[in-house]
Amino acid sequence: MQVLQATSASKSQSSSGYEMGIGLGLAMLSVMIWVWLLAFRGQFWRTDQMLEATSPLPDPWPSICAIVPARNEAELLPITLRSLLSQSYPGDFSVFLIDDHSHDGTGEVARQVAQSLNRSDQLTVLAAEPLPPGWTGKLWALEQGVRRAQTLPSPPDYLLLTDADIQHDSENLQHLVARACDHQLSLTSIMVLLRCKSAWEKFLIPAFVFFFQKLYPFRWINDPAHPTAGAAGGCILIRRTTLEKIGGMEVVRQALIDDCTLAKAVKATPGENRIWLGLSRSTQSLRPYDSLSSIWEMVARTAFTQLGYSPLLLLGTIIGMTLVYVIPPFTAIVGSLTGSWLLAAIGFVGWLLMSYAYWPMIQLYGCPFWLAACLPAIAVLYNLMTLDSAWRHWRGAGGTWKGRLYSERQVVGDRTE
Repeated sequence: MQVLQATSASKSQSSSGYEMGIGLGLAMLSVMIWVWLLAFRGQFWRTDQMLEATSPLPDPWPSICAIVPARNEAELLPITLRSLLSQSYPGDFSVFLIDDHSHDGTGEVARQVAQSLNRSDQLTVLAAEPLPPGWTGKLWALEQGVRRAQTLPSPPDYLLLTDADIQHDSENLQHLVARACDHQLSLTSIMVLLRCKSAWEKFLIPAFVFFFQKLYPFRWINDPAHPTAGAAGGCILIRRTTLEKIGGMEVVRQALIDDCTLAKAVKATPGENRIWLGLSRSTQSLRPYDSLSSIWEMVARTAFTQLGYSPLLLLGTIIGMTLVYVIPPFTAIVGSLTGSWLLAAIGFVGWLLMSYAYWPMIQLYGCPFWLAACLPAIAVLYNLMTLDSAWRHWRGAGGTWKGRLYSERQVVGDRTE
């Protein structure tokens, strides 16, 4: 009996030691991954790629035409359109707002805003044409604005593609153009500050930008010699001749992730490979994401698209996110509870490294410092959103923009409205 008990105890210790060895191996692997990310992933975690007034002012100032797709934006336009029409830009500047079949008086509100500022001559409101096959609503609205701008007696030097929910700093356009001219950029874009007021926004929105920067390191994007390309669709300044050279908006008409697709097309074009993407402390999006469901919808709309609809990449992403974000706190807690101090120490090191990486983004968004330690829980939620994105794809659901649903069939050419 004693022999059996000893044998059983030995097997239990052996099993426990084996599991501990696996835990140590995974914890160490996670730490090594974080060391590599911090040292060799384009310093993605920094927030130093910032649009600031550091570039010399061009002389003369190029002409600009802003293209604003707007669908049911009457509530925000008194703030956002006012900020756009009030730009302190010394050069020729006009705005084309495309009223995309709104039913809340968007077009009339836009005209009233321009009239209140005595800028009616600066604004043109276009009624969007019916959505043709193979286009998403936002891109079709942009296409119509671009076409109209190209037919002007004096076509603009640059086009500002911007969303109707963006409140622009009064010098935003001036800084964008100064940087574009100084560095001879074909495309200049900023990741505006996303709204971060509600509890769910504070918990999830900074991480959205953090994950985007990890996927598209800004320093790599801003290096003409590096193939990585990216942009933020809320605010893109593009040279008109560059857009014509790549084939216009039609090049990205089937893309749900249109901003990065546009940036990739520009950077891959000979002679047009200078692009720039940075952050802004003052220009911001007013689009609210007050609930978990609204943020979930935003992420699930394109998460699986980012993975090229690949089941293998999906599996790799889930495993990778678990290893990088979940293993460190899990092993730290388990090690502490079981008295395995080496396991706990390694787990805490990994947790500390990821918190250190996330801290600059937390500071940028003015969130409580302790949220930096919540990145593992946030990553779990984003994992679930990605799985939901894949599930939507497999059952034929697609992305949405302002109330429109786009199935996979429609994106490749069929019309479903």
